[in-house]
Amino acid sequence: MAESTVTLALPRRTPPGPPRSATLGLLTKLTSDRLGLMNLAASNYGDAVRLSIGPKTLYLFNNPEYAKHVLADNAGNYHKGIGLVQAKRAIGDGLLTSDGELWRKQRKIIQPVFKAKRIAQQAGVIAVEAGRLVQRLRRYDGGGPVDIMQEMTGLTLGVLGQSLLDADLGVYAGVGHSFEAVQDQAMFEMASMGLVPMWVPHPKQSRFRKARRHLEHVVDALVADRIARGDGDGDDVMSRLIDSTSREPDPAVGKQRLRDELVTLLLAGHETTASTLGWTFYLIDKHPHVWQRLHEEAVEVLGDRPPTYEDLRRLTYTSMVVEEAMRLYPPVWILPRLAQADDEIGGYHVPAGADVVVCPYTMHRHPEFWTDPERFNPERFDPSDTTSRPGYAYIPFGAGPRFCVGNHLGMMEAVFVLSSVVRELRLTKLPGYRVTPEPMLSLRVRGGLPMLVSSVAEPA
Repeated sequence: MAESTVTLALPRRTPPGPPRSATLGLLTKLTSDRLGLMNLAASNYGDAVRLSIGPKTLYLFNNPEYAKHVLADNAGNYHKGIGLVQAKRAIGDGLLTSDGELWRKQRKIIQPVFKAKRIAQQAGVIAVEAGRLVQRLRRYDGGGPVDIMQEMTGLTLGVLGQSLLDADLGVYAGVGHSFEAVQDQAMFEMASMGLVPMWVPHPKQSRFRKARRHLEHVVDALVADRIARGDGDGDDVMSRLIDSTSREPDPAVGKQRLRDELVTLLLAGHETTASTLGWTFYLIDKHPHVWQRLHEEAVEVLGDRPPTYEDLRRLTYTSMVVEEAMRLYPPVWILPRLAQADDEIGGYHVPAGADVVVCPYTMHRHPEFWTDPERFNPERFDPSDTTSRPGYAYIPFGAGPRFCVGNHLGMMEAVFVLSSVVRELRLTKLPGYRVTPEPMLSLRVRGGLPMLVSSVAEPA
């Protein structure tokens, strides 16, 4: 009689993490100090962490190979997760929050607008808006402070309107404030796990409802204006979206899709670049030698003329500074995903339905991949530097199929604006003002960034 063989299943490995008794403290951190929560988890438990927070269990993966698996190699298994799922109630089902076939359809519609040739054609628009910014800032020369974040928001909305929508967004007052309310609501949805009904008279929700109505009014007006004008090249974002949504069998569905896409585009299209520029001006003020080198490069490359597309490759140090600013303060600070099926990452079991998080903010500070990671050092991105690090150690625009579609436009905008400003002006943080990161849908400066403006003295 043959002997029977019994195979015992090995226990599945679970990432380490704080005990369930720490739930209340973790929930408090999730509400009040999200960056602190991510930093604490990564520093205390390593590259794979399990965080039990109330009804949710988060799996934080803080290693380039793990990030590559989630965002690229097995991307089909990971749909949009915590925060972005809840954000649908705030911003709708646009490109930022959608999944599956709807997302692929939306991406296909918008992708052609961001081809290299078309982006190059927008260089003149950005240069004009950067010049207008410099002129506005000159009014504060030697006077009181100016909120640089407010100026960056106005600038990036202006570029977005002209380059992608063929519209002047400056005529719609309060758009920036409405988007702040939308972001506040999205983060409230995340912290409350989406358990608070929208009808509850919470101040944030009341402010959000008003903001959402305002944004819907703005996008409806933009669409009506475009249809009435009947112009445009037919290949800008507005034209493509109007054409696509007009083919929906149900006109009400088409109208809502158009609203959601435009609200998403307006938010994502200006917020990340505005945040990046704000953090960059803050950092170069703290490092005068960096400002001096930026100024010298701007004078050498641009002289007294506006930047052109051909200057982009010549403004090497300026690009390095922007890249380093995005390392320390990545505009996309967190990438939440939801596992559709069981998986294994780094030898750890990830169950179906698990909330998985990749955090560029912590990975960009990983001591295994970045020397002296807290130090602002643009030389890390010197094109001649042969330092080898994994590609996914630096992902300020996300990665994989959902890599930010507007990254090249955003990078050109940041480089042109930075070079145009530092060529003529010096921005200095208001003494005593405390700068604090605010992790919303992008990584903002909390409460604005008041800075003093002074003109650069011309050499004798």
